[in-house]
Amino acid sequence: MKSTTRPLTAPGTTRVVAPRRAVARRPGTREQTVENPLRAGLRLERVPDPCTIVIFGATGDLTHRKILPALYNLRRAGLLPPESTVLAFARRNYSDEQYRVEMKDAVGRFSRVPLEPAIWDDFAAGLHYLQGEFGSVSSYRALEERLQSIDVARGTRGNRLFYLATPPSAYAEIVTNIGKVGLQKEGKGQGWARMVIEKPFGHDLDSARQLNAELDRVLAERQVYRIDHYLGKETVRNLLVFRFANGIFEPIWNRRYVDHVQITVAEDLGVEGRGSFYEEAGASRDIVQNHMLQLLSLVAMEPPIAFEADALRDEKVRVLHAVDPDWTEERVRQDVVRGQYAAGWVAGKEVPGYREEDEVDPDSSRDTFVALKLEVQNWRWADVPFYLRTGKRLPKRATEIAVRFKRPPLMLFRDAPSEPEPNLLALRIQPDEGILLRFASKVPELGLDVRSVNMDFTYGSSFSREAPEAYETLILDAMLGDASLFTRSDEVEAAWGIVTPMNETWADWDDRNELDTLHFYEAGSWGPEASDRLVERDGRRWRRL
Repeated sequence: MKSTTRPLTAPGTTRVVAPRRAVARRPGTREQTVENPLRAGLRLERVPDPCTIVIFGATGDLTHRKILPALYNLRRAGLLPPESTVLAFARRNYSDEQYRVEMKDAVGRFSRVPLEPAIWDDFAAGLHYLQGEFGSVSSYRALEERLQSIDVARGTRGNRLFYLATPPSAYAEIVTNIGKVGLQKEGKGQGWARMVIEKPFGHDLDSARQLNAELDRVLAERQVYRIDHYLGKETVRNLLVFRFANGIFEPIWNRRYVDHVQITVAEDLGVEGRGSFYEEAGASRDIVQNHMLQLLSLVAMEPPIAFEADALRDEKVRVLHAVDPDWTEERVRQDVVRGQYAAGWVAGKEVPGYREEDEVDPDSSRDTFVALKLEVQNWRWADVPFYLRTGKRLPKRATEIAVRFKRPPLMLFRDAPSEPEPNLLALRIQPDEGILLRFASKVPELGLDVRSVNMDFTYGSSFSREAPEAYETLILDAMLGDASLFTRSDEVEAAWGIVTPMNETWADWDDRNELDTLHFYEAGSWGPEASDRLVERDGRRWRRL
């Protein structure tokens, strides 16, 4: 029987095998062939339609550090059509030229490759600025007029990608006003309209549902792209290929062979001037609800029926629904550890405690570290614990998924001088992206000495290609209409359904002044001792990174 595997594409896209070059066309001109060193390795093999990318909050840090550098690099790679236009929308009184000067400096500082003047000049010709207020309908009328003039002048065909790079408090206001003016409408010669929304998507389950309802009143779900930059990272995207394109791993990816799974997201930095934000969010909302549960769902999901957006997201949602939702106070006390960093030393530098950071309450009980034990109650994973931990001011920056396998049923080599450790598969997401497999081997000498050895694959040494930044991948996907790596409304709510009960329990403890429920740890350590006990009570230990 012939294979019926389908490419991971959005309806209407096409796929070219192993392309070396991309073709960018301007209406009425000859085809222009451009070198495309980044095309290999991206999933969707075509240049998107010309469009106008409207960035709300275009003078903010996210735009400077991530969005504009990503768009510039897409243009540099021949993946952003020359007709495409960036329209910045913000409150500051800038001219087009002033904004271009500021963004040239930002791209020069934050782009992963040096800025090339000729390419920048070509890109900047399509970079414009519009001053406006998020809450003023007249500003959106002016936006509508500007978009129409851009369509005529640059041939963007009425296609619009709205990017909300604003504080979450502005999301509902922006969406409502877009709806009042009708900028979200599609069809009848108006082109397509899509919206990219940054995390955090809500503050808890109720606020996430409310925001979804606001979006649903204006936009169809297929128009909404909730972005989580972790899903654009190369190793995360490769996880699907690793699991479903290699026949040797999928048969043992289940409760019969896997002892447990550890997911670690460690940061060596503190709140870095974002004290007020972290006082609202904490590690549970900032990392666990999105990044970590996304990684969990990709590890634990069943094979989708097709490599298409809804099929993939259906399976991820099923995993989140299979996580036991009964988060009683006793279970939170037993299976969750809340920590906060105190003063200490990181990388040889003395650093303050969280309560000593700017914009932080001196008596704050906000979590900067969370460790928890979850179980996915389905046929594949029943009784396999998933241990998750994340924290700030840990010894190093590292994100890893570690799958530890069970020991062989009969240990033939128990009399060897040293007992080999169980097999381990570790997927390193950052900073040294790669995959490590640990297995037992005999030492080449007389006698029988069995030791653990590693097979270690790294992207940098195995591929001589530039890896795109996560934002490049995700923005390109949004322009192509491929929502595979974006979260759906039910997925967001399912994740909040896991995290919200924990936060509510912690709030109750704080109201009752139960001080022993917050565990302090020295900056530069791997978290509070309670985190170690969480794993050790099951006869296991955290993997050293």
